[in-house]
Amino acid sequence: MSELIPPFDFQKVVIDTWTNGPFAIYGWGWRVLMGFLVITACGLVGNYLILRRMALIGDAISHSVLAGIAIAFLLTHSLGTLPMMLGALAAGLVTVGLIEFIHRKSRVKQDAAIGIAFTSLFALGVILIHTQMKGTHFDANCVLYGDLMAVGQSLVSVELSPLLAGKLKATGFTGETVLQGNELFIAPSQVLRMAVVAFVVIVLIRLFYKELLVSSFDSALAVSLGINATAIHLGIMSALSIVVVSSFDAVGAILVIAMLILPGATAHLLTQRLPVILWLTVAYALLSSVLGVHLARWIDCNIAAAMVVAGAALFVLAWIFSPIDGPIAKWRARNASVDQDLDGMGESAEPLVS
Repeated sequence: MSELIPPFDFQKVVIDTWTNGPFAIYGWGWRVLMGFLVITACGLVGNYLILRRMALIGDAISHSVLAGIAIAFLLTHSLGTLPMMLGALAAGLVTVGLIEFIHRKSRVKQDAAIGIAFTSLFALGVILIHTQMKGTHFDANCVLYGDLMAVGQSLVSVELSPLLAGKLKATGFTGETVLQGNELFIAPSQVLRMAVVAFVVIVLIRLFYKELLVSSFDSALAVSLGINATAIHLGIMSALSIVVVSSFDAVGAILVIAMLILPGATAHLLTQRLPVILWLTVAYALLSSVLGVHLARWIDCNIAAAMVVAGAALFVLAWIFSPIDGPIAKWRARNASVDQDLDGMGESAEPLVS
């Protein structure tokens, strides 16, 4: 057991994480921030998948975009962000269309259609990677499991004027790892990209909150109110594809499934109000990313996997203390019902006559 669980070094696991340049090059703070942004973006989109009972669609798209990435590389011979995102987006939409086609044009049930579509496209992606992408720096294992350790290896920098650089130094908020001479180091490119994706997801949810709410609960009502339910559905699938491919290099195609489902599933155990669920999703993202990084430092494991394990622990706690479905709430309700029945029996009993 001692070999499986190493001794807990509080100085290394907790203190050093936040004192030894957390936002410098190779800083742990960037990994926490990247995990937070990934889980936030995935969790917010995943909430609507859960409401629509389409959680398996997230699984399907997260696997099938591998084929889209491979085909995009074959067409452009580039591993740049834009071609990869466009390829993933196309693969996600093709997956949704293929699932609907198989389900509507045959007697195959939707869950079986999802299994057929995503396994076939995933297998196609694996074949293309192994046959057409040899010699590139495309890492299949990284795509499957992610590599948050690589976040923060290099920071995007901006050249400032001497006057502005001097003013920033005078504030005392910038250290040598942030401002070197006139060069301001902002953040890793992965973090900046994921921040943009998370921001866009939040803005879209805010702009189309009513349409997403109505179409998620009752598509017929949405149509009667003049809401294009099909367009909303395709928009969610497009956002899902972009979020998944943006998360590939950090958490991979396998662990991203947990980050799509666990935040919303945890929040749904605590409340039934959608605005509160969305805020709880963000809180879940913060807690699971911070706890996951500390867990990864403690047992020296994959950071994304540690974040999922930490998130799963939060899910268990939410289930235990859930005011709706938790065992504690059910035990209290059962005892209250028994007490009420006993009180009722006592009031209905006839008084004894001496």
